[in-house]
Amino acid sequence: MSLLELFILAVGLSMDAFAVSICKGLSFRKMSVKNAVIVGLYFGGFQAGMPLLGYLLGMQFQEAIVNIDHWIALILLSIIGLNMIREALNKEDETPPCPAKWEENRDDSPDVKNMLLLAIATSIDALAIGVTFAFLRVQIVPAVTFIGLTTFTLSAIGVKVGNVFGTRYKAKAELFGGAILILMGLKILVEHLFG
Repeated sequence: MSLLELFILAVGLSMDAFAVSICKGLSFRKMSVKNAVIVGLYFGGFQAGMPLLGYLLGMQFQEAIVNIDHWIALILLSIIGLNMIREALNKEDETPPCPAKWEENRDDSPDVKNMLLLAIATSIDALAIGVTFAFLRVQIVPAVTFIGLTTFTLSAIGVKVGNVFGTRYKAKAELFGGAILILMGLKILVEHLFG
């Protein structure tokens, strides 16, 4: 997997975290670098850890399914991508609504329990990507580091975007991310079938 392909995949994976970061940014009364870094660390850390876990699980089954690994990659990436697109197009979003920005007497620091739940929820897709990495024999340490850093950066930016612009870009980010993942799955399949 080339650096460009890894970057495109990392951006696609991070769009859920970016969308939720926009929501978090909307909930902060004042934009703070500290809050943006905290949100970025949660999302980036889980987006790096989940593919590593998926990779370790996928390595256990790699030899058994080596002849169909490209189909598995296509199916996993397409399911994740279609789910992101469905959520972006769905008017009744399944994510919790953004808290009101103007509540009085509210602590602006991110809540640990809430952030853990959000980080896990937005990184479940990355677990499946890790399984795909095992089948494709991707060098996992550079890949998960790159994904984590990309997600950290986009999440921190998402906090700022949400604080300034609100949620108007949330659905577009999820739609974009879903399309990227589906295209990556198709590319893997085409490369395997046609060299």
